[in-house]
Amino acid sequence: MSQPVENLRVRRTRRLLRDALVDLTEERGFATLTVGEITERAMVSRSAFYRTYRDKFELAGQIFDEAMAELLGTVAGGEDGRPPAERWVAFFEHVDAYHRFYGVLLGRRGGDWFAARMRASLTDMVTEHLPTPGPGRPGGTAGPAAAAARDGLAATVLGAMFTESITWWLEQGRPCPPREIAGQSAQLAGAVIAVANGWAGPARPGR
Repeated sequence: MSQPVENLRVRRTRRLLRDALVDLTEERGFATLTVGEITERAMVSRSAFYRTYRDKFELAGQIFDEAMAELLGTVAGGEDGRPPAERWVAFFEHVDAYHRFYGVLLGRRGGDWFAARMRASLTDMVTEHLPTPGPGRPGGTAGPAAAAARDGLAATVLGAMFTESITWWLEQGRPCPPREIAGQSAQLAGAVIAVANGWAGPARPGR
């Protein structure tokens, strides 16, 4: 079999398994699913499944990681010249385009595993791009330990906040456009960052 034909078959198998996983999670919940049920719905043999994945968690993890990579790519960096506000709009536009996927995995039937993965990914992203105090900004004289503690807590809170913003928006049936929920989330994030920057003041005598 030629390499292009084999790659096409692998991609088709992965797509079928992904769609079956999302459908069954929506119907029954992720926790009770078996590999046999997934392969039966996808009309893919068990041997084909196990040639690519160890279990349903590896399948779900790959699907989620690919989606998160695309999602985080909408806001990472700044070489495209877009202001941060527009990158956050693109973030929620991506969620909007794949609302069923994210709604299923982050909803009650998806289980805590998916939400935890998203929180961790968003926390890592925020840690990388979190504005930190510098000369002339509040908290700019703090030592590295204080700054690290402040930024670590702020990033964790922001990662959870963005995850909850997405989950709430999807559970409510996307009651406002992506631009509006992006703006509201960005305002909340700005408030958290402002408070965190205020924590990192000069060390007190005797401390």
